Amino acid sequence: MTIQSRAAFRSAVLHHLCDPLAGTRPESAGRGGSISSAGAAAALNAAATLWFVVAVFGQWVFAAYVAVFYGRAAVQGEFETWNKVMPAGYISGHTMHNLILALHLTFVVVILFGGALQLTPAVRRLWPRFHRWNGRVYLFSALLLSVGGLYMVWTRNTGGDVWQHLSTSINALLIIGCGAMALRYALARNSDLHRRWALRLFLVVGGVWFFRIGLMFWILVNRGPVGFDPHTFRGPALTIIAYSQYLVPLAVLELYFHARDRAGPRGRVAMASALVVLTLMTATGIFAASMMMWLPRL
Repeated sequence: MTIQSRAAFRSAVLHHLCDPLAGTRPESAGRGGSISSAGAAAALNAAATLWFVVAVFGQWVFAAYVAVFYGRAAVQGEFETWNKVMPAGYISGHTMHNLILALHLTFVVVILFGGALQLTPAVRRLWPRFHRWNGRVYLFSALLLSVGGLYMVWTRNTGGDVWQHLSTSINALLIIGCGAMALRYALARNSDLHRRWALRLFLVVGGVWFFRIGLMFWILVNRGPVGFDPHTFRGPALTIIAYSQYLVPLAVLELYFHARDRAGPRGRVAMASALVVLTLMTATGIFAASMMMWLPRL
């Protein structure tokens, strides 16, 4: 086995262990047998796996922050502490509102931890029963999360303007739609389409996380709040980030599908290069959000 062949083999092994897209690729994807084609496919697989690992790490940091910050305040009976981060989060005497908010925060943690496990091929292959039950919990949590988000954004002062509220509403509807399609193809036992819709669901469910790392990336690059008022939380920059939080990830995923399924070696290498750049941007946003938002409050 040549050095290039061994490198491609190692990349393929890592891909099947960690790449959430494993199993959605048609058999003809690696057709041609040339080293350049195999190397391009391996590079694309490795780039997708790298982004997924970095994203999961960042989402778990965010989930840990939500669990510790909000959970600790709830256990200590200091619910007013929530309002230091979330405008009008806890409202004394409004039992229904506070209950919906508490459930919403709980499902954020469940989804962020469970989503990565649901998309990991090794988990799906080695523990299929866990995969099925975790999938049910994941879909149910996503549904309640989106409905709760719709309720809160239109019934309380969450900050921002109507355009940001519309963006949040679209995000919630996308979660419901992608979840329904993932369930439909799971029941139809169409594993390829089920995984594709599950990936779309994973991205739109992570919208609240994408918004935060995107915002912190923007502030870090510009060395301050540019394009919006940090007091009113309004401005064109926030509006763009609000819609980009799910439109950009979905667009990148579709480009990945196209490059993997139909592009030649050059197209796959170009997509792999783009994913590496996006991974670096994602890691920067995670670092900025962790240092400026999440870790200081723990």
